[in-house]
Amino acid sequence: MAMMRLDKLLSDMGIASRSELRQIIKSGRVTVDGLAVNAPEKRIDSGKARITLDGQLLEYRKFRYFMMDKPSGVLSATEDSRQETLLDLLPPELKRLELFPVGRLDKDTSGLILLTNDGEFAHRVISPKSGIWKLYRARVDGRLDGEDVEAFEKGLVLGDGTACLPAKLELLPDGDCLVKVTEGKYHQVKRMLASRGAPVLMLRRLAIGGLQLDEKLGPGGFRELESRELELLFGQDALEK
Repeated sequence: MAMMRLDKLLSDMGIASRSELRQIIKSGRVTVDGLAVNAPEKRIDSGKARITLDGQLLEYRKFRYFMMDKPSGVLSATEDSRQETLLDLLPPELKRLELFPVGRLDKDTSGLILLTNDGEFAHRVISPKSGIWKLYRARVDGRLDGEDVEAFEKGLVLGDGTACLPAKLELLPDGDCLVKVTEGKYHQVKRMLASRGAPVLMLRRLAIGGLQLDEKLGPGGFRELESRELELLFGQDALEK
């Protein structure tokens, strides 16, 4: 593991700002391997050192991964001067982690979205080459049938010439439908359904790969992903066609 300044390491954990941490460390509240350290600039091995703050053991993780139940009406962005964004829903300690959304959901679309500070991870989830399904539930204004299901399986070509990869459409007994895609073109699911004469009234993402939205979170709720849940994103079940 790389040697890091103590204040930088604690800042990367999202504990406090660098200026706040300098004061915390100088006050003797931080120990490294059982010894109090009051020098913010002290360099330590982030992978081996045992660090505590006020007696509580801290665990350093370079990358962090969260799921959120995005509410309708919130932008999938890190900042906006006029509208509420996903990061506005986070507490200060998580805002310091420099998280960003993995892909995007339209402003009026709700459901599962991932937040991370790991760019390589985000690219892998988003890229159509990864073959990771994104599952949506839609309520539409119109009636869909077996011909529409077949059209999705073949791959739609939209009115402006945009070619969509083969997708899955499942019709539900209550009139809603499930849509599974492996790409995320602009307004794609809405445009695909509209092209079949069924404009979308409601759209909610339920899953990415084998990772399902934790419905207990509620709108705007979030939590950190467990390691096994990260595996669900890229496991065999996620790639099953």
